Amino acid sequence: MRATFRGTSEGLRKDFREDFRGFRGFRGFRGFRGFRGFRGFRGFREEGAHVRGRSAGRARAGPPGSGRPGGQNAPMTAIEDSATETGDLLRRWNATLLAARAGRGGPDPTPYGHDLLGRWAEPQRRYHTTAHLRAVLDRIDELTDQGGEGGELELVRLAAWFHDAVYRPDRSENEERSAALAERALREAGLTEREVAEVARLVRLTVTHDPAEGDLNGETLCDADLAILATAPDTYRGYAAAVREEYAFVPDDAFREGRAAVLRHLLALPRLFRTPYGAAVWEEQARENMEKELAELTAD
Repeated sequence: MRATFRGTSEGLRKDFREDFRGFRGFRGFRGFRGFRGFRGFRGFREEGAHVRGRSAGRARAGPPGSGRPGGQNAPMTAIEDSATETGDLLRRWNATLLAARAGRGGPDPTPYGHDLLGRWAEPQRRYHTTAHLRAVLDRIDELTDQGGEGGELELVRLAAWFHDAVYRPDRSENEERSAALAERALREAGLTEREVAEVARLVRLTVTHDPAEGDLNGETLCDADLAILATAPDTYRGYAAAVREEYAFVPDDAFREGRAAVLRHLLALPRLFRTPYGAAVWEEQARENMEKELAELTAD
């Protein structure tokens, strides 16, 4: 049984339990958003950018295998690998929340991080897992390293943590529930009302991935979330296969029709990526990947 956030009232604890009781079976094919579903058909990992710098919330890469018996080349077991990933993400969460509070007091970030990581590891997920969370955080760092200016990066990183914190593939209100969770948790965790509202706005923006011109926070989060579309062909194929796995309850014909409609919509957009770096580096590969998938879905 997962612990709820420390310090919450009984009413909030009930809300959290309801939100994160987990997938309890298909309740109808509502709100299909094909391109958003997945964590890897076992073993799939999104390609993450090499992370540089020492900004709060970033991973600090050490030598491969450091601190483990057997030397740098000793392979990690699946349990060791999972524990290492979880520990690294928890450190990134703690650093991000503390940086966002900017010296203001507040509760220990760790219980909040544990709760979020538990949500991202729920068994119904195939794409929206800690692998996706890590990839989005890494892409935010990549955008920052490649000339990103302005914006409130710690709030963007917090929005990445919450943007799929509530996820059930058969429901259409996941982003709204995720935003509501962010509002409750971050208000309690010590952020100001303005900061809480901005994180919740960014989470809701991932419904459309359509930030307004000049919305630096929104452009960064949306580009990072869509960056999976621009990965290498093999990685993209794994992503597409896992999308199908996440929507296994949808009949083949309905899935192909829905997925094709999503791809056509995305391909019709004048720009998928709004940041200068995303448009220059990711746009072409993303369109090639989607065009190929669409051709396969619509082939006789």
